[in-house]
Amino acid sequence: MRLDKFLKVSRLIKRRPVAKEVADKGRIKINGKLAKSSSDVKFNDMIEIRFGNKIVEVRVLETKEFTRKEDAEKMYELISETRVKVDESE
Repeated sequence: MRLDKFLKVSRLIKRRPVAKEVADKGRIKINGKLAKSSSDVKFNDMIEIRFGNKIVEVRVLETKEFTRKEDAEKMYELISETRVKVDESE
């Protein structure tokens, strides 16, 4: 499954165009490697997303084409959520 679609379906990022933009700006890593919006996401992958002043790290538990809001959180396991100092240069 594409990274941008996974982020939308799992509701980590609400809209796919936003997920694509975040990925294409180099703010997402899959298994420690910089990822594009078209990168493939598989079971057990580690995804690290940088949102402004925090970094969220999750493990992929399942990939589905569609899911209900209540089941979206079952698609991933939250590993860590770290606050970071915002870099002025970005």
